[in-house]
Amino acid sequence: MSDSRPDLVIYGSPVSPFVRKVAGVCIAKGVPYEVEAINVFDPPQWFRDISPMKRIPVLRDRSVAEEGLAGTIADSSAICAFIEKKHPTPALYPEIPMALGEALFIEEYADTALAMAGGLGIFRPIFSAVSKGEEPGLDKARDAWANQLPPIFDVLEARLGGRAFFAGDALSIADITVATVLMQIALVAETPLDRWPGLAAHYAAMQALPLIAEPYAAAEKMIRRALPTRFDLT
Repeated sequence: MSDSRPDLVIYGSPVSPFVRKVAGVCIAKGVPYEVEAINVFDPPQWFRDISPMKRIPVLRDRSVAEEGLAGTIADSSAICAFIEKKHPTPALYPEIPMALGEALFIEEYADTALAMAGGLGIFRPIFSAVSKGEEPGLDKARDAWANQLPPIFDVLEARLGGRAFFAGDALSIADITVATVLMQIALVAETPLDRWPGLAAHYAAMQALPLIAEPYAAAEKMIRRALPTRFDLT
């Protein structure tokens, strides 16, 4: 029997927006992949050996090596750049230098500022508590929604400038990253974006794409087991 396993393995969890970002890139390019679950809070030693920052995701390309450090890449941005180089069509990194710079900036901004405010400020206080049978940290989450996220949304609204995409005239890594990270909040809370109409339109358009919707559905299935409904933070 032939080995039908895909070359690319994403070590992590669908609950991670960074895992979903990598999965979205694979889906956009039609590249087969699989996700292998890792408990990031108590990872096995072999994972520690290939993840210097002890974070998910890490990618393995089985065509390079089946085990060990060889053939692995840590960090979602590095992974996505690798996939782009190995599978260049359709391109998710703009050809025009300024558009490329903007795409990379937005990717980094979403991975840091947006992820910190949404993930640490909202997702974790709610879901970590609920998964332990404790009361959700709604005060902290509401503070993050009211005070931490609006300045970040202001930046994204301004950089988007009413266009359909953040960088250039086509879908890029910037759009994928913003959508996957923003949808981390949507796993546990409502995300009304009326104050940011351009971002709201972009968000709605991204949610309709299979490359965003399919990884999110896998995460939502896991989250809904512990949290049947989302919270209103307004």
